[in-house]
Amino acid sequence: MRVLLAEDEQDLNNIIVKKLKSEGYTIDACFNGQEALDFMGVAEYDVVILDIMMPKMNGLEVIQEMRRNGNTTPVIFLTARDSIEDRVKGLDMGANDYLIKPFSFEELMARMRVMTRHVAGVQTSVYTLADLSVDVSAHMVKRGDEVITLSAKEFSLLEYLIRNKGKVLSREKIENNLWNFDYEGGTNAVDVYIRYLRKKIDDSYNNKLIHTVRGAGYVLREEV
Repeated sequence: MRVLLAEDEQDLNNIIVKKLKSEGYTIDACFNGQEALDFMGVAEYDVVILDIMMPKMNGLEVIQEMRRNGNTTPVIFLTARDSIEDRVKGLDMGANDYLIKPFSFEELMARMRVMTRHVAGVQTSVYTLADLSVDVSAHMVKRGDEVITLSAKEFSLLEYLIRNKGKVLSREKIENNLWNFDYEGGTNAVDVYIRYLRKKIDDSYNNKLIHTVRGAGYVLREEV
């Protein structure tokens, strides 16, 4: 899952980035509203976390511009202001959720999972395909009764594939979802991690789930 964070308090910004990275999220971070819009102009995000009180453009101005441009990415507002009026205003302008500082990181991550479930049209944190199940809340992967251990990046890749099961995803889309702008790896990184994932998910099973679509990318689906 790729996340954009716009928070002008540098210490809090750094803490959130460190925490989300430790949980396997791909995250880009900035410190004002104008930078947030610039990031969204060149990348797609699963969730945007916006502080309301920021320089250049505040969070309310950012979401107003997002929605005006047709950007429906789920947004969580962070704010130290907890009045009902402030919350109602933010939600009416298109925010999906609202967290009052100080907040629990576990609650932040839970709310992010809820929003991405809604976008994917599922009601739980467990995604399934054939005998494969991916619990994004518990970070647990199983094929049948076998628990499969994945690295953080492998898990992120599998989560992205299964949340888009049946859809052919280009290498560019996968790369944009799994790595932020600081990534300096090789151009074949997607192919390398697909190979790692296939070894753990598919190699020991007759029913292969990860498929290459020549000239287009990869897809997670069951082929009979």
